[in-house]
Parts: sequence; C-alpha cells; structure tokens
Amino acid sequence: MQHAEWQRVFRAGLRPRQNELAELDQKTRLFRAFEATVVPGLLQTAEYARARFAEGIRRLKLPNDINEAVQGRIQRQEILYRPDKRFYFVLTEAALRFRLCPAQVMLGQLDRLISLSALPNVRLGIIGFDTQYSTAPWHGFWLYDNSKALIETYSAALDLRQPQEIELYSNVFEQLAAVASYGRSARAIITRVIDDLAPEVPEDDS
Repeated sequence: MQHAEWQRVFRAGLRPRQNELAELDQKTRLFRAFEATVVPGLLQTAEYARARFAEGIRRLKLPNDINEAVQGRIQRQEILYRPDKRFYFVLTEAALRFRLCPAQVMLGQLDRLISLSALPNVRLGIIGFDTQYSTAPWHGFWLYDNSKALIETYSAALDLRQPQEIELYSNVFEQLAAVASYGRSARAIITRVIDDLAPEVPEDDS
C-alpha cells in the first residue's frame, strides 16, 4: 500500500496531480468508480470541478492554481470518447443531492450526467434512497483494471495494489452495482433531483 499525504502530493499545486492521473488514465482500459458523496472527476463540469478544487485549497491551504487544475480535469475527460476504454460509475442519490456547490452549478452537473450516461462505453448506475443495500457505502473508491484501487481520505490518497485488496474492492463494487438503477431508471432519479432543485434557481429572462 502507498499512503500519499495530500500536503506532499499538492505541494506544487493541484495541476500536477491531474497530469499524474491522466497518465494512469492512458494505461487503464476498464475504470470502475463508486462515489457516495461527490460526482466522479471524469464526469464533472468545469464549474463543479472548480467548487471541488476550491474546497481542497481552503482545507489544505494549498497553492492556488485552480484554473490550471480545472483545465487539466476537463482535458482528462476526452478519454471518455475513446472506444477502447470502458467506464462503469456507480453513485448514490446522496451524491446528486449534497449541496457542495451553488444550485445552478449542480443543475448543470446533473444535466451533464444525463448526457454522459448515453455514451456507448459509459455505464452509469444510481442507487436511489429507497434501495436496500447489501454492502454499506462507506466511502468512494476507484478501480483501475485489476491492478490498483485508489481511495481518497481527507488527509491522503491510499493506493492499494495487493491482489486480495483488489479482489475485496472488486467484490464491494459488484455488490453496490447490483442494487443500482441504470438507463431510463437512473435518468428518472437524476431528473427527480433536477425537478427538486430547479425552483431554487431564478429563471433567466434574457
């Protein structure tokens, strides 16, 4: 296991980390990601990403290269359109509802999720609030092929590479994915969140 403290990872700013992840993206063919509280970086709009990076800069007192970091994250998303890559995302409904950015930004993010769910190599599952879990959604994690699991905490990134750890997280992902909704049902959950949020955003009369 590698334990990389954010203070050390980000000592030169946020952008270098995006470059590291871009290299990992290039080597990976199958991405599996579970997120309980946030929208995954590869699916984020620029505005949502900016809110996430701003939080990290405040919390960890980092150098502010937020514009470069957002640019790096958006550039990484070009990989979603590569037919040789497969992406499997599972999110909780809570991740769609937590107020981690202004309502208008979240509406744009939810709309983007609906668009990206239509890509042929992207599978998006949403676990609704009324779903019976078989495994508790303790924390988010990413699986890169069958070679590594990446977990982010407040203070550090955990890079797990032992076969038994990869197998455990693969099994957890399968159990969470098994109770998620997909396709039309997933989009119905997202649309319900949009309908609940939309009244908070003033209509643009222009």
